[in-house]
Amino acid sequence: MVGSLRKGREFQSVYDANRSRANRFLVMYVAKNGTEKNRIGIVTSKKIGNSVVRHRVRRLIRESLRQNGARFNNGLDLIVIARRTCVGRTQAEITEAVLQVAELHRITR
Repeated sequence: MVGSLRKGREFQSVYDANRSRANRFLVMYVAKNGTEKNRIGIVTSKKIGNSVVRHRVRRLIRESLRQNGARFNNGLDLIVIARRTCVGRTQAEITEAVLQVAELHRITR
């Protein structure tokens, strides 16, 4: 993974593409961005927990995407939304969940 989605309109354009898949732990939205680089956005709401918990979940998701970035197709904008069930999971469980949702989208090589 290379870049980040930062602005609200960038997030909204991915949501408007209306391609989402989910499992017990994550929801992933995907849209093509017209470049050779992937951009990611990670969403953790206050429903998940306090800031320490939310940031830990974000770090686990980001690390999963970093480790497996070469497996993803190029030119995608990804939004990963964490569900409450992510809390207390290990790195291996989060990585498995990320790859499972990516397979549902058919965006891995």
